[in-house]
Amino acid sequence: MKRKEFYETKKEVFFKNWVHKNYAVFNTLNRQIKIGFLSLAYFTCLGYHLTLAGNTTDSINTKIRLDEIEINARRGPAVYSEAGRTVTILSRAQIESLPVQSVQDLLRYAMSIDVRERGPLGVQADISVRGGSFDQVMVLLNGINISDPQTGHHTLNLPIDLASVERVEILNGPAARVYGPNAFSGAINFITNSGKWDEATVSISGGQNRLYNLGTTIAYGTGSLNSFLAVNKGGSDGYIDNTDFDVFNIYYHGQLNIDQQKLSFQSGYTEKTFGANAFYSARFPDQFENTRTFFNSISMESGGLVKIRPNLYWRRHHDRFELFRDMEGAESWYPGHNYHMTDVFGAGVNASIPWVLGTTSIGGEMRGESVWSNVLGLPMDEPVKAPGESDGYFTRHFSRNNFSIFVEHAWTIKALNISAGVLMNQNSQLGFGIDWFPGIDVSYWFTHNLKWMAAWNQALRLPTFTDLFYSGPTNVGNPDLKPEKASTIESGFRWRNNWLDIQQGGFYRIGENLIDWGRIPGEEIYTTSNINRIEAWGIEHASSISLSEAIPDQKIIKNISINYSYINQDKKADDGYESAYVLDHLKHKMNVGLVHGIGVNHVTLSWNAQYQEREGGFTSSSTGLYQSYQPFWRTDLRINWQPEVSSDYALHAYAEIANLFDKKYADLGELYQPGRWFRMGVRINFKL
Repeated sequence: MKRKEFYETKKEVFFKNWVHKNYAVFNTLNRQIKIGFLSLAYFTCLGYHLTLAGNTTDSINTKIRLDEIEINARRGPAVYSEAGRTVTILSRAQIESLPVQSVQDLLRYAMSIDVRERGPLGVQADISVRGGSFDQVMVLLNGINISDPQTGHHTLNLPIDLASVERVEILNGPAARVYGPNAFSGAINFITNSGKWDEATVSISGGQNRLYNLGTTIAYGTGSLNSFLAVNKGGSDGYIDNTDFDVFNIYYHGQLNIDQQKLSFQSGYTEKTFGANAFYSARFPDQFENTRTFFNSISMESGGLVKIRPNLYWRRHHDRFELFRDMEGAESWYPGHNYHMTDVFGAGVNASIPWVLGTTSIGGEMRGESVWSNVLGLPMDEPVKAPGESDGYFTRHFSRNNFSIFVEHAWTIKALNISAGVLMNQNSQLGFGIDWFPGIDVSYWFTHNLKWMAAWNQALRLPTFTDLFYSGPTNVGNPDLKPEKASTIESGFRWRNNWLDIQQGGFYRIGENLIDWGRIPGEEIYTTSNINRIEAWGIEHASSISLSEAIPDQKIIKNISINYSYINQDKKADDGYESAYVLDHLKHKMNVGLVHGIGVNHVTLSWNAQYQEREGGFTSSSTGLYQSYQPFWRTDLRINWQPEVSSDYALHAYAEIANLFDKKYADLGELYQPGRWFRMGVRINFKL
């Protein structure tokens, strides 16, 4: 294998040849960049695809063209040029340029991502990919699956805020052969600061509706140990009645390097209390909820030619839901609040073995999921006190176990790259049967700038505990639900140079037994059922023009970005069927972003306009009439000021207006989102 060679021209670095050794490119640049190390992070850097509206730079500070960056892709090591899947990467620099205050806000700008916010600024949101449901997306934290088995409503209960996020990686499309069940329509991986840069940050922000957020982070390395600690506290009185909230997060991430071995561990806690006005039904505007989430994981990566990556994790989630926040106003039939606690234990191992015909990866995972509740599960012989609740008791319980084994092989023949594999999965809820999920990814470089990608994969999604058991005044679960299955084929092209990045692609998916909450005309209760078959297809486009690179003599216009997605679903359901989630997908979504200066040093403006047109509708709680969702444009603006202070500390101040033109719109039912909201903040970075 040849050593790499490079030459530099005007801050742009071109790489020609490579050593297959971890992070070789970053050693060359004397930079430490965390690319991702966990075997479960299949989509970690499968491409360096910047599709976010308003991006100004990539995650490396100087403009770098990485033609052959070595990364952990698939199940084994790979370089970008070998990848057959597309991943959207949202870098730290992009995050800081956008008018966003939470990870939910951030994901709203990504292509083919549908964010249906219930509570603002990170309180609660349903996330879906490519027209799927919010239960079909797997969410990971540094490559560890933290998805909630109770309901996808809680999957984004992360113990971190935006200040802790180094980048976000989004995979559009299924990845069951790598992750197992529930990586059905996509996966989102949040990569946090690893503590490799010795610095501390203090941030404060506030705005209308008595919004505030206070946070601090410390990243510090001592010998072979790198540590990152983050704490933040925020809240608001709410934009309408009963939308107040308080959020607290604390998170630690450590990396210990011993010879060629790397040990990583993370631990976090988040608590949210919030008024849930019309969250689950507009008939009950006085809803309230409290959630608490504990998360811990430990993983290792061995050195040497054969890479072995074991991991172990645990997640516990508490949920108290109050249909009536004020018990004095509760209906006589209301039996009391709902109490839930879920436990998830998981362990996995991945081994990647390079040899003359490519790289073979093998491994497996075990995951146990349990729920204790007074609503979900099967009746218990004796009630159990709910931890942390003065009046709560669990009377029901349910658990299931999942076991999977995979094998994958990747090889390269000149400009052609192929990765194929299969996952064998067995779940205790489904008996002793075994399901097989094959898949193949292919990419081919026609020229140095033009790449073609294609993939075919199958996926499975198990019903959540809410799907199976939940019963309330407007909902009834179904313990006889079958798991969802889908087969997806996709293809696309990407062309890029140092100032232009364009991607065009499409997909076709056949889904069977898709799980939905719905009802037919004349019924008042929503029930869960399997929809026999849904065929979906879509097109996706993303383009980014860096005018500061294309026309270096002009200093005003920096970047223009456009991304657009169209999704069509062939609904195989009864006429008049009212879907709560599966069939209410985004048909059209467009983001247009502009970043420019105003002739004042260190000041930039970031404009982002988004158009949404959603299929489906809802029945009005006041008139009883069915209403279709109305399309809308939403525009956000942020002004950033980043002066050159000193080498020891840096200052970043901003002011932003979300929903600049005060557009009235709803992502879900009659739950209308905030109007114009002014916010501002300051962050100071100190070198340690």
